[in-house]
Amino acid sequence: MSEPKKLYIKTYGCQMNVYDSERMSEALGGQGYVETKSPDDADMILLNTCHIREKAAEKVYSELGRFKGLKAEKPDLKIGVAGCVAQAEGEEIMRRQPLVDLVVGPQSYHRLPEMEAKTRAGEKALDTDFPEEDKFEKLKNRPKAKRGPTAFLTVQEGCDKFCAFCVVPYTRGAEVSRPADRIIREAQDLVERGVREITLLGQNVNAYHGAGPNGDMTLAGLIWELNKVDGLERIRFTTSHPNDMGDDLIEAHGTCDKLMPYLHLPVQSGSDRILKRMNRSHTAESYLRLIERIRAARPDILMSGDFIVGFPEETDEDFQATLDLVEQVRYGYAYSFKYSTRPGTPAAERPQVDGEVADERLQRLQAMITRHQREIQDEMVGRTVNVLFEKPGRQPQQMVGKSEYLHAVHVTNPDLAIGDLRRVRITGSGANSLAGEVI
Repeated sequence: MSEPKKLYIKTYGCQMNVYDSERMSEALGGQGYVETKSPDDADMILLNTCHIREKAAEKVYSELGRFKGLKAEKPDLKIGVAGCVAQAEGEEIMRRQPLVDLVVGPQSYHRLPEMEAKTRAGEKALDTDFPEEDKFEKLKNRPKAKRGPTAFLTVQEGCDKFCAFCVVPYTRGAEVSRPADRIIREAQDLVERGVREITLLGQNVNAYHGAGPNGDMTLAGLIWELNKVDGLERIRFTTSHPNDMGDDLIEAHGTCDKLMPYLHLPVQSGSDRILKRMNRSHTAESYLRLIERIRAARPDILMSGDFIVGFPEETDEDFQATLDLVEQVRYGYAYSFKYSTRPGTPAAERPQVDGEVADERLQRLQAMITRHQREIQDEMVGRTVNVLFEKPGRQPQQMVGKSEYLHAVHVTNPDLAIGDLRRVRITGSGANSLAGEVI
C-alpha cells in the first residue's frame, strides 16, 4: 500500500476561507492526501489567500518566495494559490512566480482533483471561473472524519452591495445562496461527526435567499429549520449588513432557543457623509434604531461591529461621529482597522487621509472599544452562563470554551471534556477572557 501524499494548507483571512480550506482538504483527500502541519513534509502546498488587506498580493509573492529552496530540494512538490488573491491575479501569479503549479479561485475548488492530476502530468493548472455547477454538491462524498464541537457552514457567497472599499464583489462574485435542503443535510452530517455549534457563513449572510420547499427562504427561515436538527445545540451567523436585517431575523433572536445572543453587525463609520461615500446605503441613525429593535427583541444580546478609520476624506468631525456612535452602542467586541487601499475599488482613487492622523484616530477608537469590552466582561462576573468547551487550557486540568455571548471562559475541573456544554458561574474577568466554575 502506497504512502499517503501530504498536503499543507496555509489559510489567510476570514472564516469563509477556513471553511474553504477544510473543503479543499476533503476534495484532495479523495486523491490520497492527508494534511500535515509543516510545509517541509508536504507533497503539495496550498496558500488560501485573502485580498481584503493592502498589498495582499505582494505578501503572497513574498510567502511563495520562501518555498523556492524547498521546491529545488523536492522537484515533485506542487505549489498552489487559492482564494481571493488567486481570483484577482490569475495568470499573473504564474507569470511572476514560475514555481506555482496551480491557481484556483474560490468558486472552483471542487475542481482541485482534476487540477492536481494535471500538475502531476507536468502541466500548469489555472481555474478562476465562476462555474454554474454547485461546488458544494460536487464535494458531497467526502470522508466522514470526526469533528470538534464547533464548525463553520457556508450558506451564502458573494455580495451585491459594492461598498467603495471592498473587493468581495470582484473576487467572490454576485450573491448566491445555497438551497436550504443541502444546508440542512450538511448540518446533520456535521452533528453526526461531533459538532454541537454551527456558525452560518456568508459575505452578506443575512441576505440569504436560498431555495426552500415553498419558494425562497430567508435566513430566519433557515435558522428555524436548523433549530429542529437533533444534537445541534447552538446556531450563530456572520457577517451581516444592516440593510438586510429583516423583521423575522430580529424576531428569531428573541424566540429561537438555539440562536445565540450575539450579533456581528458592521457599521464601518458613524458619519453619514462617510457612509454615503462608502456606498453603505444606511445612516448612523437608521443603524442605531436597528440596534434598538434588536435589543428590544433580545435585551441581553452582545453586539459586535466593524470600523474603518481614516477612510478617504474623513475629517475630525466625521471621526467624532464614529466615536459618538460607539459610545451609544457599547460593543462587546469590535474590529477596527485603518483604511488601506484595495486596487480596483472606487475609494482607492480618492484623496487619502494622512497616515499619522489615521493612526492617532485608530488608537483613540480602539481605546474606547477596549474600555467597553472590559466593562461588559466585568459585568459578567457573578452571572451564570452556558459554556461549550472546545480545547484544553494552558493550566493543568483547565478547559476553555465559549459562552453563548462568545466570551472565552476558562474553567479548572478534571471532569470536563471537549464537547461538554455546562452551566458555569463566572468568577473573574481578565483582559480577553473570563474565569468560572461549573455549577
